[in-house]
Amino acid sequence: MSFRKVVRQSKFRHVFGQPVKTDQCYDDIRVSRVTWDSTFCAVNPSFVAIIVEASGGGAFLVLPLHKTGRIDKSYPTVCGHTGPVLDIDWCPHNDYVIASGSEDCTVMVWQIPENGLSQPLTEPVVVLEGHSKRVGIVTWHPTARNVLLSAGCDNVVLIWNVGTAEELYRLDGLHPDLIYSVSWSRDGSRFCTACKDKSVPGLQQRGSAALL
Repeated sequence: MSFRKVVRQSKFRHVFGQPVKTDQCYDDIRVSRVTWDSTFCAVNPSFVAIIVEASGGGAFLVLPLHKTGRIDKSYPTVCGHTGPVLDIDWCPHNDYVIASGSEDCTVMVWQIPENGLSQPLTEPVVVLEGHSKRVGIVTWHPTARNVLLSAGCDNVVLIWNVGTAEELYRLDGLHPDLIYSVSWSRDGSRFCTACKDKSVPGLQQRGSAALL
């Protein structure tokens, strides 16, 4: 039997990626150099957000997708945190709402103007305080509105009701070490956490609580 009859050849074996032109890129952005394992950017159908270097606190840029090319250093930022921003995540239910976690131990939720920023944004719509150490992970629930998960260097996972700024559930003591990553299932019924202790527990959420 020939090899050709056993293995189906890929239709994409001769497909190659091509980089976009310079005028379609975002240029001259001072991306944050903070020592944290993060993507440092987040995108939705309207905007791209990028964590940047900032003096005296933390900040991130929010650019309309069409605003490509060289970005002026004086372009306004979202700059309400008192420590470097470590993670950002757009709300899947509202293209103008974004959450940020910071070294200042807080999570902040921001409302972005429809046409983008024309001046620095310093006042969040909600401040969530519950972590005792820096917050390195923020991620929205994929199906439930106003539900946000945060994880910090205090090894605690918190689930928030953003609408009321209430802590819905505190997952404390599951991980003895730094939490590296958190990911929701597609329907939001479960989420998975990965930790420095080499464990990956999965959790199931029912209502406002997450159960092992």
